[in-house]
Formats: sequence, structure tokens, C-alpha cells
Amino acid sequence: MKKVMLVGGGKIGVAITEFLSSTGDYKLTVADKDPASLQRMPRKNVELRKVDILSPEFVHEVEGHDIVLSATPYNLTATVAEACKRVGAHYLDLTEDVESTRTIKRLSDGAKTAFIPQCGLAPGFISIVAYDLAKKFDKLRDVQMRVGALPVFPHNALKYNLTWSTDGLINEYCNPCEAIRDGVRTEVPALEELEQFTLDGVEYEAFNTSGGLGTLCDTLSGKVENLNYKTARYPGHRDIIKLLVRDLHLGTRREIFKDVLETAIPITYQDVVLVFVTVNGWKDGLLTQESYAKKIYSQTVGDRLMSAIQITTAAGICAMCDLLVEGKLPQKGFVRQEEATLNDFLNNRFGRYYGKGH
Repeated sequence: MKKVMLVGGGKIGVAITEFLSSTGDYKLTVADKDPASLQRMPRKNVELRKVDILSPEFVHEVEGHDIVLSATPYNLTATVAEACKRVGAHYLDLTEDVESTRTIKRLSDGAKTAFIPQCGLAPGFISIVAYDLAKKFDKLRDVQMRVGALPVFPHNALKYNLTWSTDGLINEYCNPCEAIRDGVRTEVPALEELEQFTLDGVEYEAFNTSGGLGTLCDTLSGKVENLNYKTARYPGHRDIIKLLVRDLHLGTRREIFKDVLETAIPITYQDVVLVFVTVNGWKDGLLTQESYAKKIYSQTVGDRLMSAIQITTAAGICAMCDLLVEGKLPQKGFVRQEEATLNDFLNNRFGRYYGKGH
């Protein structure tokens, strides 16, 4: 039985704990410095530890674990990864932060264990889908990735509710966005290149946000003309966020921005996750398009109502943990999400939650 430590007891951490502890296949320890967060955790087959990640003693807490899953804010991921390298544990995280991922890649050099960042929804599952579609083409032109985590019942001017990490959300809205344009790798500003689309009769808008491409710029460099990632929202959302980030300069005062959002916008567990990938290219000499579209809704897992973003994010990292243990992923060094096959992922007991959508 593999010994697994989960670092971080937030909303996603609760879902990860519910998934892994219910299997009986892992000996699970949950570490967080906040006693209230630990109290919210499922208790069956789980050891709870009050731990300060920034303490020098943290590395000793990691000792004895085969695998560590980081569900911490992006600014703490490097600390967790460094501890994993020191004690020889496999490392997986959920970060969407580009710089954090570059740090993880550097740490993975010479490591005897696997370092697998970005194991959530976007980045994460979306990269597995996009690469699976891309491999079907003889020559690629465009790879377009769209993901949204949205309330089923929008009621405010933003048409949005908080469903995951506020720090991560602000990061996506404020940081530069990687892309490939006309065959050249580049960075584009967040909140720009607004577009409209309709799926299942519902209108959405999409715009540049940071981090969602994961490592696909590396993987598809020199193989695709255009590669981009955009976040999907209900129409009107982008303009208000742009007002806050740019005109009111909250993008440079992120603690204030976070306080504004968390004070004014309630969380919801009644949400829908939208995954939409379109690939254009040549097959057998013909310009061809293939798409993947899926909507996943909130549902009850065990005896707990979980939001769609909790389910999809937790299912992502739990599935990758399973695939690592099963030997279906590289066992050492830096591992990209797209090194997992879509078939392996969707056939996994956690990955199947992505197949339960519409």
C-alpha cells in the first residue's frame, strides 16, 4: 500500500481526500497548518497532521511517504517539491502558475522520482485531450482549447461564483499567457482576444488567461501553426474583470482584488465545467477539423455534494496518481500531462468522472 501525503486542505483537498480514502488502496496523510481545514476533511482511513509548510521541520513530515500531492497555493509548490526531492518522494501538483512549473522542471533534473505538475483540469486534463486529438493529424494547423467553470444559476453582474482558488483565478486573469502564433512561440496579454461561441444552445465568451496550456507549447513547438487557450465565461464577464484589473489597477494590488472577490462573490457547489477543444489540420491530404466537447456537473460523491470543479480537479490528480503507481507514466524526472493517454485517463476509476458529463 502506497503512503501518500496530501498537502493542502482547501476545497479541492477535501475532494482529493474523499476520492483516495474511499479506495482503501492508499495510506493517506493530510497536512495543513489550519485546524479548521483539517476538521472539514473526511476522517475514514485518513491521518490528519497540523503542519507548517514553511517550517524547517516540513521536510521531516514528508519523509516516509512514497507520493506527495500538493494542493497548496502556487507560491508554496516549490517548497513542497524541494522537500520531495530531498526525501525521494514522487511529486504531483495542481498549479496553473507558469513560473512555478518552470521551477518544478528545474528541480526534476537528476531526480530519481517523478515530478508531475499541473494535474488538474486546465492545465491538466485539457492538455491530455488536446494532444490526443492532435496526434490523429498528419499535419497541424490550429489547436484551440476552451475551459470554463461556471455557475449553473448565474445571478450577479459577473455571472460568476467562486468555485476554486481565488489566488489561482487572479493569477489567470493577470499573468501573461503563452501561445504559438504563426508558428512562433509568444506571450499574449490576459483578458484579450475576446470571442463568442455557442454550445448546446448556450452563449459563452472566451478570452486569454494564463497557465491553461500547461506544457503543450513545448510539446507542439514546431508542429503547429497556432495554439491557444482561453477561459470560457458567460457574456459580459470579461469587460467587468478588465475594468477591475486594468482601469482600477487591482491587477497590481492582488490582495485587495482577492478581498473584493471573496467579500462580494459567494461560492457555489451548483456549477458546470465546460471542456471544448478544436483541432484543425490535414488528414490524408484534406483539411479536417475534430472537436471534443464535454460538460460535467456537480454531483454527490460518497455522502458529500461536490462542485464540478472540485470533482474534475481532484479526479485529475487522483487519476495521475493511479497511473503513476500502475507504471503507465514515467517513474522519474519531469512528466508532462500529455504523456498520459486519453484512453488510460478516461478508463481510470477517477478519470471516469469526466466521462459522466454530457
